[in-house]
Amino acid sequence: MYFEKNINDCKTSFTSFHLLLQNYLHIMSLIFAVNEINTTPQILPNTTLGFGASNSYFMASRTYLASMELLSSHDSFIPNYRCNIHQNLVCVLAGPNSHISRVMADILSIYKIPQLTYGSAPVIDNLIQEVFFHHMFPNEHLQIMGIIQLLLHFRWTWIGIIFQENEIGERFLREKLVLFSQNGICFDYIEEFPTETFSNEMGELLNNFIEIYRVIMTSTSSVVIVYSENQLMPFLRMISSVSEIVDTAVEKKDKVWIFPAQMEYTSVPFQKDRSMDFIHGALSFTVASKELLGFNRFFQMRNNVLEEKDSFSRIFWEQAFECSFSKSTLNQESEKSCTGEEKLETLPDFVFELSMTGQSYSVYNAVYAVAHALQTMLTSYSKHRAIAGTPVSKMKVINHQLHHYLRKVSFNNSPGEKIFFDQNGKVAAGFDIINWVTFPNQSFLKIKVGKVNPSAQLESLLSLSADNITQPLSLCNDHCSLGYSKIKIEGKPFCCYKCLPFFFSLISTIILGIFIKQRDTPIVKANNRILTYSLLVVLLLSFLCTLLFIGQPDQITCLIRQIAFGIIFSIAISCILGKTTIVVLAFMATKPGSRIRKWVGKRLANTIVLSCSLVQITICSLWLAISPPFPDSDMHAMPEEIVLECNEGSAIMFYIVFTFMGFLATISFTVAFLARKLPDSFNEAKFITFSVFLFCSVWVLFVPTYLSTKGKYMVAVEIFSILASAAGLLGFIFFPKCYIIVMRPDLNRKEKLIKKEN
Repeated sequence: MYFEKNINDCKTSFTSFHLLLQNYLHIMSLIFAVNEINTTPQILPNTTLGFGASNSYFMASRTYLASMELLSSHDSFIPNYRCNIHQNLVCVLAGPNSHISRVMADILSIYKIPQLTYGSAPVIDNLIQEVFFHHMFPNEHLQIMGIIQLLLHFRWTWIGIIFQENEIGERFLREKLVLFSQNGICFDYIEEFPTETFSNEMGELLNNFIEIYRVIMTSTSSVVIVYSENQLMPFLRMISSVSEIVDTAVEKKDKVWIFPAQMEYTSVPFQKDRSMDFIHGALSFTVASKELLGFNRFFQMRNNVLEEKDSFSRIFWEQAFECSFSKSTLNQESEKSCTGEEKLETLPDFVFELSMTGQSYSVYNAVYAVAHALQTMLTSYSKHRAIAGTPVSKMKVINHQLHHYLRKVSFNNSPGEKIFFDQNGKVAAGFDIINWVTFPNQSFLKIKVGKVNPSAQLESLLSLSADNITQPLSLCNDHCSLGYSKIKIEGKPFCCYKCLPFFFSLISTIILGIFIKQRDTPIVKANNRILTYSLLVVLLLSFLCTLLFIGQPDQITCLIRQIAFGIIFSIAISCILGKTTIVVLAFMATKPGSRIRKWVGKRLANTIVLSCSLVQITICSLWLAISPPFPDSDMHAMPEEIVLECNEGSAIMFYIVFTFMGFLATISFTVAFLARKLPDSFNEAKFITFSVFLFCSVWVLFVPTYLSTKGKYMVAVEIFSILASAAGLLGFIFFPKCYIIVMRPDLNRKEKLIKKEN
């Protein structure tokens, strides 16, 4: 049911309550399933299923009252006293709102009455109450991961969230929201909509809605996830007519709405003339369902005039067809009288949709689950002759025993789908993904464009056939082009960044291109081309490896970023050590009778680089095997922040990697320093000396600075150290050579490079 108070602002005359019209389909599914079972001799022979329906009005007090009435006799409200033995309560079906199910559990669990819910799972802290719950709604985590995979498929990483102010919304905010961030999705806004009850003032709800409307329409995000239940849908239908209700200067924009399965389309009667264009292009999740044979014919054969006791159906009939069965109210509320001959199939889809929905399908399967569990239990009793021949109506302990059979029930329903519960008491089913297409005449189409498979792995969880769907962009900013790096914007979510040119990587690439193009010139040939190319490539990688330190840490980046840093810089220092060693040995080999000449050559340089690099690779491999790095949350470093970081796993292994790199740098500096006064033809050692000195200085200063900083500043210190040391190596070793190659080609001749001693 849906309740509204009389207010003057909305230009609409509200009755004491209005039905959520589409919810009537749930009752019809219940009746249809019960009728099928009672007319099928293969299920529960000689036993008749009956049912009763109560309205909660979305109120805890009315739900408690309805629960107590279930424990009383038919015409007298005396809890714990039942004198009508012909009717035996075996199970309760609740929904579609989780709040109703939780409130009922407070009473029904005391009597161990099994409870099936076809809405989202209620938040229940009492383990005893949870035991008697059977969920016809699939696993909620599966739906959340399906939504995330849908966002990633369309590259929608900048979204808005609206959730309802209830236990389901709080659970979503507390447990599920972090999953979006872990998958690279961030939020422009997260808004809470208050739960509507009888105590709500309509004006207050309307004001809240208008404020949320302003946030949505002024947002740069194109995608809105509404995580709520059915009763919020009528408010969303007001989007098309906000300007008629209140004066607002906010321009209406098209958005892609994403609805969960617990929020199916519905409306209230006074919204018949409201536009539905807001839902055009929306994507909604729904419990996977199939059409039931004979369901539409069941609607066509139904005659509400003959069912005087079915007050709910009569109210629905009056509000859906805008007529009245009561002559006393005919002139006040309606222009015509209800005949009962009106046809449901003549109602527009936006008023009442006859096709099977996910929630109605869940109601249908819930009734059959109870029937099959009852049949299995009765068959078991008959075999053991414990109470053979005793009718169901005389069984006093059937509730507690039925729970056991319900949990193990497994059957094929009429469309041929297998229905069973998993170990958590949730039906093992998936979700369909529906794309909404609306038309100016208020009609719409629901097109199935995908599904979420409950038995698939995460990477294949979502299957889509949505190639013809228009895919609007929903990014905080465009992706950075090649040669640019992401720089986080302070105060913005992690997916908002600036694109800055990655200057040093570009320079390394240009220098490498110059050396390859001038590979046959004397200055390039004189400095061991292979080592030169290797050093330039490694320096390029060292600049790029800083990207691994930027952004939210995940399992992969945490594993490889320190490993990549250690191995890349070890190769770089090994190349420098190889170049310096060759310079020294080449000078010593020029002396007459020197035996060192046989050591001079590419083989020695390659051996130095490979052996030193292999040692560092071995250390890093041991690190990964013993205690690899992993993503972690530091809640103590910053007083008001939770820092997402990479835990190094083993601090000892980290410092061993760092120490070995320092050992190589020290040897390289020593050899280069001793060779600095060699003749000019071998003068590269001077530049190597300066570059390695700068390298060592940066990393010596890094240690105390790194240990004295906390949180995100530790990452900034390491990034700066990597860039500064790599830039020093690049500048001191290669800039002088590039100057000669580009600016002074006249000096790039063999006779100019040979300087004889006096």
